[in-house]
Amino acid sequence: MIRNAHTSDIETIAGFQAAMAMETENIKLDPETVIKGVKAVFDEPSKGFYLISEIEDEVVACLMITLEWSDWRASTIWWIQSLYVKPEWRKKGIYKNMYIHLKEKMTGNDSVGGIRLYVDKSNTRAQKVYEALGMDGEHYRLYEDIK
Repeated sequence: MIRNAHTSDIETIAGFQAAMAMETENIKLDPETVIKGVKAVFDEPSKGFYLISEIEDEVVACLMITLEWSDWRASTIWWIQSLYVKPEWRKKGIYKNMYIHLKEKMTGNDSVGGIRLYVDKSNTRAQKVYEALGMDGEHYRLYEDIK
């Protein structure tokens, strides 16, 4: 089952984010800061929303959608961020189902102009998944100046 996250999911989502940071970048996040960051999305819906994937009442994955206004398209672009699937549930189509769910929500919704995400250039496994779902990684390069 895929559903919008509830405030009762905050600690689970924060735990997933801490696990992802350690796994992908070997960074230990401050738990209080992450909980504060996740809670902010619920407190200010203009920041975005979370989707949860559950199997038999167990939360097995989540992702966050942040919102970007596109003046070119006069619509909002949904950015997939903070995607995490529990290791024992990977390679079972969990993300694919979440992505299909997002595409279905986008279809017929004129206020949403597309879906984007960014991926670490060394994460070739994830890139293959995104490409298999029809996403195109050829248009842009990401530049950043992160504090």
